[in-house]
Amino acid sequence: MKAVLLAAGLGTRLKPLTDRIPKCLIPIQGKPLLEIWIDLLEKHRFREVLINTHHHAAQVEEFIARKKKRAAIKITLFNEPELLGSGGTLLANKAFVCDEKDFLIAYSDNLTNMDLDKFIDFHRLCIHKGAILTMGLFHAQDPRACGIAVLDKGQRIVKFTEKPETPESDLANGGIYMATGKIFNFFPEANSPKGIIDLGKHVLPALCGKMYGYKVTAYLRDIGTLESYRKALEEWPDRPESKTAL
Repeated sequence: MKAVLLAAGLGTRLKPLTDRIPKCLIPIQGKPLLEIWIDLLEKHRFREVLINTHHHAAQVEEFIARKKKRAAIKITLFNEPELLGSGGTLLANKAFVCDEKDFLIAYSDNLTNMDLDKFIDFHRLCIHKGAILTMGLFHAQDPRACGIAVLDKGQRIVKFTEKPETPESDLANGGIYMATGKIFNFFPEANSPKGIIDLGKHVLPALCGKMYGYKVTAYLRDIGTLESYRKALEEWPDRPESKTAL
């Protein structure tokens, strides 16, 4: 199975740390976040991962060169001289996943120890019900700051809104997905002049009715802010099935 790790972000909310280090290499108890992700994928027997780079790309390349020497998973880097957006990265690397039954997409600035096997099993059951994408969800403290999903009784996502002014639920997008190749049928034909396609804004709303929500019970935290990063340092190391922290 293959995975795409989105790791090219500027990390502006983590300044001044990200003035000198890319967000994906921020250490968690001495271990770079990207390494935690690679080890998690290896644990769940993923055979190949593509990682996009942009901010401090040379540092990521140096880290991966060292990691490759002892990694069981094949690692491919995709540099973006100009950011393409989460969806733009996927579209540019369609060939990487087009031969797969399904594949994982994850934002690498999320810290988690979730059981990916359970997530995959749930997704594959949902495929039989017409799922194109399965989204990891958590209960948000401030739903207005997140992408919010509304589920029916069968856990199908019937509505998705990015940062709604009036949230209809507190189930928020955790930035971890399983998808089939049919997702590319829902990408916009036209986008911004720079070619930026954002999953949350341009793709996920179009998939309503064809995606399902998986409620993550394991540890999950977005370390995108200094406050959240400090909390992660207090809460980690890895404790299997720890309470969701986002």
